[in-house]
This record gives sequence, C-alpha cells and structure tokens, in this order.
Amino acid sequence: MHVAEDDRVEEARRLLSAWLPRSRLVPAESLRGAGADVWLKLESELPTGSFKPRGAIYALAAQRQRGPVPEVITCSTGNHGAAVAYAARLFGMRATVFLPEGANPAKRARIAALGARIVESGADLVAAGERAAACAAQSGAYFLDDATAPDVPVGPAMIACEILEQEPSVDCVVAPIGDTALVRGIAAAARRRRPGIRIVGVQAERAPAYTLSWRSGEVVSTERCDTIADGLATRTPNADNVRAIRELVDEVLLVSEDEMLRAMRHLLLEEHVVAEPAGAASTAAFLQAADRFRGRRVALVVSGANVTAAVVRAALGG
Repeated sequence: MHVAEDDRVEEARRLLSAWLPRSRLVPAESLRGAGADVWLKLESELPTGSFKPRGAIYALAAQRQRGPVPEVITCSTGNHGAAVAYAARLFGMRATVFLPEGANPAKRARIAALGARIVESGADLVAAGERAAACAAQSGAYFLDDATAPDVPVGPAMIACEILEQEPSVDCVVAPIGDTALVRGIAAAARRRRPGIRIVGVQAERAPAYTLSWRSGEVVSTERCDTIADGLATRTPNADNVRAIRELVDEVLLVSEDEMLRAMRHLLLEEHVVAEPAGAASTAAFLQAADRFRGRRVALVVSGANVTAAVVRAALGG
C-alpha cells in the first residue's frame, strides 16, 4: 500500500461498517507470565469465521464502482473462498470458488452454505488458481485473487487501525502469513499511525516459501507445503508481495505443526478461544519465542476459526 492509499482505508472503514462489526481485542491473561502484555485480536469472530470478509467485501465493492460484476471467480484453500461467497451474496452476484482437491471439509461446507458454486481442481492452491484464472478469462467473470488483487489488503488494514484505537499502547503486532494480504495490510496501516511499531509475521515450517523469500530478498518457491495450517499453505510467492513484506515486516518466525496444535490447545483451554491452526500461528510464535517479546505490548492476530473436529481432537491430545 502506498501513502495515497491511506484514504482508501478510511473509505473501507465507512463501507464495511454496514456489514462487519469491529472485532474484539481482549487481554490474554494466560500469556502475561512471559514478561509481555498480550492481547488477542479476534478476527475469528467475524462472519465466515475469519478476517477474510474485510478484503473480499471491499475488493468487490471497489470493482462494482468500476463497472457491473455479475459473477466473481476465485481460488482458495477455504477462508477466502467463504469470504468471497459471503460478499457475493451481499451484492447479489454469482460466485464460483475453485478449491484444491481434498480441501478442508469445514471450510468447504461453509462455502457451500453461502451459495457459491464449488469446483475442486488441482493438487494445491497454485493449480486451483491456474484453473480459476482460465475459467474467468473464458467466461468474462471478475477473478478476485487474494494474493494479487490490489484492493484486498485495504480491508485487513483496518485491523491495525482497530488495534491501535482499542489499545493505543500496543507496540508489536504478530500476524500469520499465507498469501501476505493480511500482514501487508496490517503493517502498512500500522506504520502510518505508529512509526516504529514492530511487525512480526508467522509461517508454518512446512510451508516456508515467503519466509525463505523474505530472508533472501528474492522469490524462493518450495516443492511442497503439506502443513496442517491450510490457511498458510503457499509455495509460490508473488514477487511484488515479497518486496512489500521485506519493506514492511521486521521479522518472520516459523512454527511447527506441534507448536500450532499446542497453541490451539492453549487458546481453547486458557482463553476459551477457538482457532484453526493458521489462526493459532501467532500465539504459537509467541509461546515459542517469548523472550523476543519481553517488555513489549503485543497484539496477536487470531485470524480464523474454521477447524475440523479431527484437528481439534489432535490439539487436545486425542
């Protein structure tokens, strides 16, 4: 996001207030013993169970201002697809969501319940995205790609605004990195309002493409991204996004599958918060590297709660 886009964040706030509540920022008392003051930003409580409607609604609204949008097509591992289906229903348009084969059944069911047509195609998000883009080009539908659409990060930028209004003393925000729209939006808006605020991104060890790219300064793809955190399952970074996060993000931490499951368990039992593995990634990073946050006032973004019963059982140890 550029300087001029700060006005768009305020535009998004006015527009989205008609459909989305401000998500809660709650103190995480169980994490205070680590030497930091910690809050949880509960994006998991928004409609569709994740932060994604912020970007989807704003992006579709912006596109409708440019001309008619009878149909939208997207690709997703689940949460973005549900958000697009939700936004399309608000605006009375058709929606088609391309999912990788074997997609998260909880997220697939949510998309179906919102009335979108579902096409399962390809072994991963890259393959599903190629098919979605081809379908949109052939049909003339609007292709809303979460990773590259310039309007999408404007919605998540509101998260930073809300955090700093709800708790002005916050000096560090920790957010998961999937396609980067979340962390790019948060970081750009936070730095505009609080120069010097620390932004920490989190990826899964088994899907580290953006972390490797952030460290090296160039696009580094991986052959696989077989993580339990489907919301973080990216293996082919976008070059523009890599450049953006290198400018905006101070540090990127990797968390293991077990660490995300333990964080899910901690959030559920200690804070009574349901989170999917990607949604618990920020908490996992804090638990893993608490010394890095000592003396800080930290907001952990809980980005989603669309989790299957099997994964919850795994988090609870059976």
